[in-house]
Amino acid sequence: MSPRTEAARTPSAARTRLLGTATRIFYAEGIHSVGIDRITAEAQVTRATLYRHFAGKEDLVLAYLDQADRGIREQVAAAVDGTPSAAGQVRAVARSVVDGIRSPGFRGCAFLNAVAEYPDPAHPVHRSVLAHREWFLSTVTELLTRAGEGDAPAEAAGRHLVMLRDGAMAAGCLFDPDLVSETFLHGVEGLLRDVMEKTSA
Repeated sequence: MSPRTEAARTPSAARTRLLGTATRIFYAEGIHSVGIDRITAEAQVTRATLYRHFAGKEDLVLAYLDQADRGIREQVAAAVDGTPSAAGQVRAVARSVVDGIRSPGFRGCAFLNAVAEYPDPAHPVHRSVLAHREWFLSTVTELLTRAGEGDAPAEAAGRHLVMLRDGAMAAGCLFDPDLVSETFLHGVEGLLRDVMEKTSA
């Protein structure tokens, strides 16, 4: 690969700054409340620079969600990697959720926060959120199915785990994160027991 091609594929410092700034503010304060001028000022770039990298604010929001999606996919892959049993992998994914809830500056799920601001199902931001959630549901359903060692997909258990996660993410920024995390992990253990008992019955 030529140096020119490599440079073209490497995000510029300005784009990285813009996306990092937008990510920090969007997550902490919401999307609609933050204007382009604030983002460019804090990222120390001009409006022209922003529009050179992003078609507009919507494009920046989609980039923010895409970055969040890739981060969570990597987090789940890291949790699963090296864990031999499917049940252990479910627990590892659950612990990765808890790590987020207990992290400094936690403000809930970036995707649930975003979709609350974009309720139109046809909007690209709404569709981006649904695509992420469909991936997560498919992933945990597959893990739970393997944990149960059954022939039928553990679809109900997968939906239940996603709902537990949603509740934990919402409660984690309102109440004691340690208590919320303990409750969530307890719920996941109950799901695993139910899946495995149905298989052995």
